[in-house]
Amino acid sequence: MKKLLSILFLFISLVSYSQKVDTIINMGFYKSYFSNHVKNPMYVSYKLWKAGGNCDRSKFHFKNDITTIKSATQKDYAASGYDEGHLCDAADFSSDCKQDESTFRFYNCVPQTASLNRGIWKHWETDIRKLSQTDSLLIVCGGVFSEADKKIGDGVYVPSQCWKIIIELKTNKILHVLIFENDSDAKVEEITLEKLEAILKYKPKLVY
Repeated sequence: MKKLLSILFLFISLVSYSQKVDTIINMGFYKSYFSNHVKNPMYVSYKLWKAGGNCDRSKFHFKNDITTIKSATQKDYAASGYDEGHLCDAADFSSDCKQDESTFRFYNCVPQTASLNRGIWKHWETDIRKLSQTDSLLIVCGGVFSEADKKIGDGVYVPSQCWKIIIELKTNKILHVLIFENDSDAKVEEITLEKLEAILKYKPKLVY
């Protein structure tokens, strides 16, 4: 009976997961778990070791180079009041301009308020980059989406919250589980993985 319940739970989890993620886009150095329904990545994952560099990103712009997904466009973001918020951070891969430019994809961003994207989210990106100088890390981050969410442009969902998990690869220890409010206050809270999964209603893959 216990085994049957375990199989049933796994089946339910897979059904729930498949309804949310339509396409997994493997860019080599990051993976995007994309949903055509919300026109956003549900989350992305990537590894970091000695992140950073000095590539000039001033001429890079977000685009979609995969025609089989229904992503946001620049038109959707125009005059929306929301930033194109990187999930896999561009500055982390700025030692390689080709990789850096490849982070500017609509399957690697979600609509974020300026307060979040340019504030506490950026602060944590900077701290994580510093940590990667001495520690190999796995970063998994994304948005919290629901049918009640605000939309911009042609039906692009705006996540009510964003989240980030930081894992130390050599020990597989979870260092931080963070949830950020995607509003003008952009508060951040440290929570448990179990609480995050309850909010998301699915379990993100904590492997790359």
